[in-house]
Amino acid sequence: MMGQRQHVVLLIFSAFLLFQTSNAHNVTRLLAKHPSLSTFNHYLTLTHLAPEINRRTTITVLALDNAAMSSLLDKNPSIYTIKNILSLHVLLDYFGAKKLHQIRNGTALAATMFQATGVATGVSGFVNITDFKGGKVGFGAEDNGGSLNSFFVKSVEELPYNISVIQISKALPSVVAEAPTPGPSELNITGIMSAHGCKVFADTLLANPEAMGTYEDNVNGGLTVFCPMDDPFKAFLPKYKNLTASKKASFLEFFGVPVYQSLSMLKSNNGLMNTLATDGASKFDFTVQNEGEEVTLKTRVNTAKITGTLIDEQPVAIYTIDKVLLPKELFKAALSPAPAPAPEEAADAPKGSKSKTKSKSKTKSKAAPTPDSDSPAESPDDDPADQVADDDNAAMCFGAERLAVVGLSFLLVFFLL
Repeated sequence: MMGQRQHVVLLIFSAFLLFQTSNAHNVTRLLAKHPSLSTFNHYLTLTHLAPEINRRTTITVLALDNAAMSSLLDKNPSIYTIKNILSLHVLLDYFGAKKLHQIRNGTALAATMFQATGVATGVSGFVNITDFKGGKVGFGAEDNGGSLNSFFVKSVEELPYNISVIQISKALPSVVAEAPTPGPSELNITGIMSAHGCKVFADTLLANPEAMGTYEDNVNGGLTVFCPMDDPFKAFLPKYKNLTASKKASFLEFFGVPVYQSLSMLKSNNGLMNTLATDGASKFDFTVQNEGEEVTLKTRVNTAKITGTLIDEQPVAIYTIDKVLLPKELFKAALSPAPAPAPEEAADAPKGSKSKTKSKSKTKSKAAPTPDSDSPAESPDDDPADQVADDDNAAMCFGAERLAVVGLSFLLVFFLL
């Protein structure tokens, strides 16, 4: 009987370990085993596509060898154009070698990460996959006139139904993906915000030369903006107008972060984040928290939720939020009816400063959230120094499903023993 129980326990933990392996992948580590794909691997990291790939659970990467990448780079595309081209080579479905040769009706249309960015127009973000007679499989961008001029070479790495890395003979040509992409200094960030529901915030920012200058000085080095939608910001304007000139500038700078943060980075890096307004004792930070696909920004005064992405092209990202996030340095929090929970250790967060060149440092900070309030404060809080967030990709952590498996495993072990 004891032998049977031990056997069952072993099976349970084996299943758990298998679940762990099948639900976690790191595309750069997989590609690192293959020197012939080193250039492709390098550009997945450089364009920040790697963390986007890692956070997805069903995906296929069409890898290019060093010779194919050399042909692509010979055209001298900008890093932003390279990101668009490579994102066309990431399919949002699983295609292992076996599935490629068993495509129903011999052809399939797969959406790509390029389509998911919103940059692709029409069907330009889709890839046609066709299984020809004799086992030959062709690939082509859907907007390429039906031309399939890149072919399956071999399977590189497969974690079934999670991630498949397959090598194809050459880059998929696409007029839309290869189109020149403006550099960050050419981006009109207020124009982008105005055209997508953040016009009131954009106009207010334009009317404040000090704050606008701080945003412009950080565009090339990395900038993430969280712009409140028009309705909540319009309702907030009377309170904004009561602030002093210096506080108005700090308040507007509070909605910018001096590093690039893709949505996947925000989803994988909970903790305090400093802003363009952060300057020594004036913290002007907020806490990033996420649950599933929802990302929220919290201060001691209130909480706002990210509701959309206006642009996410390294080194600039602009997101919409559903409320006007209020810094505790300028607005009072309501008294809490119950003791606040003990603070958790915060993640690293980017640090900004009032100077034109933003510096970064790392310290520990504490924060305990309280209920919403937007009453003006008399003066900033004297809290510890700011925290800083690394631009590096956060490691993948346990998801809800894995925690469930852990719990069930231990319950079964306890019952059986």
